[in-house]
Amino acid sequence: KLQINIPFADALEQMRSYAKFMKDIISKKRKLGEHEIVKLSEECSAILQRKLPPKLKDPGSFTIPCTIGTIYFEKALCDLGSSINLMPSSVAKHIGLGVINPTTVSLQMADRSITYPRGIIEDVLIKVDKLIFPTDFLILDMEEDAETPIILGRPFLKIGKTLIDVDKGLLILRVADEQVTFNVFEATKYPVESDSCFRVDIVEKVVSEKFKEEHPCDPLE
Repeated sequence: KLQINIPFADALEQMRSYAKFMKDIISKKRKLGEHEIVKLSEECSAILQRKLPPKLKDPGSFTIPCTIGTIYFEKALCDLGSSINLMPSSVAKHIGLGVINPTTVSLQMADRSITYPRGIIEDVLIKVDKLIFPTDFLILDMEEDAETPIILGRPFLKIGKTLIDVDKGLLILRVADEQVTFNVFEATKYPVESDSCFRVDIVEKVVSEKFKEEHPCDPLE
């Protein structure tokens, strides 16, 4: 059972056509007749009956681990807003995918500017857990994103018969009778580089200064 509490004043704001009516009732300028029926709008009824769903935060991007050739990628971005699969030219060179075929495709960026990819590499095999998918990548001269170096767009997600449950943070890939499931909420609990620490130098400096303060002379001198 879901309950949502909102101030009565906020409820009034959501039913503008009844605002004057309610004010007249409250100020006693109008009286309801005996057994009078007042019709409410659908929006008003939803608020008063507490049928509105709660507001939730952004669950974050959906990423999956994958392997191309001998290179393992901890996070590949799954982007339903992209009509292509995209890979930086530096990543393609590092993997050693071979010849980049020319293409006439142009890309319109978020700022409306137009850029042209170096070409396309077809039938790249991507291994995701136990599943393998053939995928075409557009290769672009761009700065490599250290966290999510490749983008898997709608073509890949279509090949994988992908199911995405935003509420539970689940992404499911399927091939025939086999499937693999990823939980984006579990993945975000852990840092990308678990062996990194950014306080060692600071702590070491503080300890060194404290040691010199308490031991101004070297006992070995």
